[in-house]
Parts: sequence; C-alpha cells; structure tokens
Amino acid sequence: MIRVLIERHIAESLEYAYEERSRKVLQSAVSAPGFVSGEALVDSHDPNHRFTLSSWRSEADWQRWLLSEERRELMAELIPMMDRDEIITVLQHS
Repeated sequence: MIRVLIERHIAESLEYAYEERSRKVLQSAVSAPGFVSGEALVDSHDPNHRFTLSSWRSEADWQRWLLSEERRELMAELIPMMDRDEIITVLQHS
C-alpha cells in the first residue's frame, strides 16, 4: 500500500468554490480501482494551504487514477483556483 500527499494553495476568496470542486475529485477517486481511503486537511496557519492524503493499494492504481481522463476533467475546474502548481508526493512505508 502507498499513500499520496497532494498539496495545493488556493487563491484568495476562492476557498468555497474550491471546497465544492475538490470534494467532487475525492468522491470520484473513491470509486477508482485500488483506492483505499482519503482525507482532506487544511493548514492550521494558512487556510488557503490544502492537503489531500489518500491511500492506494499500489502505485500502479494511483498512476492509473492520476492519468485518467476523469481526473483530468475534474482538475480542469480546480487548477484555475490555485495560485501555485499542486505538489504530489508518493509515500511508502520504510
């Protein structure tokens, strides 16, 4: 199993719109093969700094979702709300 940390920074005043659309992305990921769990987190010192932490059965499952047309379409709605590129880190137990 792997975990994936996605870090995003939201442009000022777009937090509510981001919340709605990011929820759609996570809900869609839930039905992706290999998805185990996921949670959305907010930086306690910067409410525009957001993280999604998800668990996947394998890196291949994550890559399939990452490169899927469905995720690409959903991200097309989120990307304009971010003031920086998202940072994706794939983590595994040592």
